[in-house]
Amino acid sequence: MRTTYRNLFIVLSVILMGASSCQKGDLLSNPNVAPENSTVPVSLILNHITANTMREEEPIISQVYKYNQNIVSNYAYYFGSNSYNWSNTNHTYDVIRYCNKLEEQALKQYGNTTNVYFALSKFYKAYAFIWLTQRVGDIPMSQAGTGSLTPVYDKQHDVYKNCLALLDTANTLMGTLVAAAGNSGKLVDAVGDIYGLTYLQWQKLINTYKLRVLISLSKRADDNADLNIKTQFANIISNPATYPIMTSNSDNMVYRYTATTLYPPNRSGYAPYNNCENIAQVFFNVTAAYSDPRVYTLTIPAPAQITGGKQASDFTAYVGEDISKSQGLMSNFSADGKYSNLSYTRYMSSASGANAEPYIVVGYPEMCFNIAEAAYRGWITGVDPAVWYLNGINASMKVYGLTQGQTVTISNVDGSKVLGTATVDINGFLANPNVVYNPANGLTQILTQKYVAFFMNSGYESFYNWRRTGIPAFSQGGVGIGTPNNQIPLRWQYPQDEIAYNGSNYNTAITSQFGGTDDVNAKMWLLK
Repeated sequence: MRTTYRNLFIVLSVILMGASSCQKGDLLSNPNVAPENSTVPVSLILNHITANTMREEEPIISQVYKYNQNIVSNYAYYFGSNSYNWSNTNHTYDVIRYCNKLEEQALKQYGNTTNVYFALSKFYKAYAFIWLTQRVGDIPMSQAGTGSLTPVYDKQHDVYKNCLALLDTANTLMGTLVAAAGNSGKLVDAVGDIYGLTYLQWQKLINTYKLRVLISLSKRADDNADLNIKTQFANIISNPATYPIMTSNSDNMVYRYTATTLYPPNRSGYAPYNNCENIAQVFFNVTAAYSDPRVYTLTIPAPAQITGGKQASDFTAYVGEDISKSQGLMSNFSADGKYSNLSYTRYMSSASGANAEPYIVVGYPEMCFNIAEAAYRGWITGVDPAVWYLNGINASMKVYGLTQGQTVTISNVDGSKVLGTATVDINGFLANPNVVYNPANGLTQILTQKYVAFFMNSGYESFYNWRRTGIPAFSQGGVGIGTPNNQIPLRWQYPQDEIAYNGSNYNTAITSQFGGTDDVNAKMWLLK
């Protein structure tokens, strides 16, 4: 007992002495953390912003491409479920904080608010706010990043209005830089730009992205005069000198995988993984059914169709799985070979993605279809939707490396055996009655080909376009959808951080929008 007390006394004495000595001396800053007033290279901050936005994009062979109904998981252990049973979304306020820091450091290091980093900050702020609002509805914007611990929610209408203004400012700033530096001008520290774009290409990207945002507002184009949705779209198309847009795939905003970043996320060389997914039925309904040669290079025929005597070039050998089916009824590891898989050679044979197309974040093919849709809707005059529809298809073919008359080698599920070859017939595909542009069915054709061009790229854009238009018809109604009513939800619930730390404003927001329930099936302003 005495020994125990003596030891305790010694320990307490040491603690008190240490505390006393700390109180007498100066507290030292953490040597691993830069002081608030430090100069931080703007390229490092930009790298953080681009890395975080790419993380939210969820690049290739991930859950998003099940939601887009490109692929279907038949084996939960390796590829997860197909369920749309969503709950709380992530948020992008980290990007906003770093954009504010980017502007602070850019002003400190360049001495002005007109440098390229201010332009990029405006773009990424708009990108981050739109990323979140299109998932949930009203969000904090005007007070976000200001230091307020309980920022008020801005109406979704106002979020879009302010984001469109941010994009306009970004275009103006970048246009001034292009005029000063010429078309080949780039960031001084190229390390900060993982996309390797020139100033002019950044300006094209900003305006091309703005076209995406404007077309996403199609349901609100006639009842929100202050947004000037149609006019803003038309101004971009009719004023290329002020608002340059992408002119080819060379302007695409693409994320290139390397042997360091690894492509795809589930690594290469693990052939069994390709057995765990199948191509979605929806995709083949609008590709193989129309003799679309993209099928040959992106997917493989169902093994059972080949063993049954069909050739790899036979479009009827490509069979998709229904994502709404119970996963328990699907063939684990595709053991019976009833359904098609991704092309292993293209998507899984190389850690650096050497055989695959780079991941498109915002691209020229999508832009073509957005212009075609706007022309179809009468937003722009003197523009033939059929021309831009065809431009979009041809640009998509080029993304996947396809040319007329090309011979494509088609391998099996693990790339170990050649199943045959096929000749790419783009002209024959374009002559298909379902593909030849028909004004009576023009919107469906434009949106269908836009969906195909989004295969394994552009994040959630396929889902957002389906949610806005219902085209193409996604499969739902079966238990595989995973929701109480077996229907695909229309939104995510708010981030858990908002509920925990900004509860009062959160409750006000869901009451004003959704009657007090954070309902994933409720329609936000964007969709009403």
